[in-house]
Amino acid sequence: MKSFGKILVVVAVLSLSISSLNMFAGDPARKLGRGICNVGVGALEIPIKIYDVNQAEGGLAALTYGVLKGFGYFIAREVVGVVDIATFPVPLPGAVDEPREVGWGYGPLMTPEWVVGPEHDIFNIIYQDHPLN
Repeated sequence: MKSFGKILVVVAVLSLSISSLNMFAGDPARKLGRGICNVGVGALEIPIKIYDVNQAEGGLAALTYGVLKGFGYFIAREVVGVVDIATFPVPLPGAVDEPREVGWGYGPLMTPEWVVGPEHDIFNIIYQDHPLN
């Protein structure tokens, strides 16, 4: 009877280990990575927004509105990153992969999903050989 209890404990531990490994595959792992990226390099929102406003509206707007917009997005990106890290194992309401979907998911809370996208990779470092570069 003692050996049956030991076998039952071993089976329970193995099944919990396997199920926890599945948690790190797919969407929860992407959510955790996105959160770490947002917290780590969220400050890049400031120069990116200055650049975007400069391209759209000119230099004076970039020096005023672009800086303020950058700081606002930086704070938002940091908060969303902390939320993604804290809640990566569970889906959140409204965090779906497609913007027109409704429900719970592991999708981004903020768009664009990543701080640096192909349109901002001006030195072709992150997205090498991307058609936008």
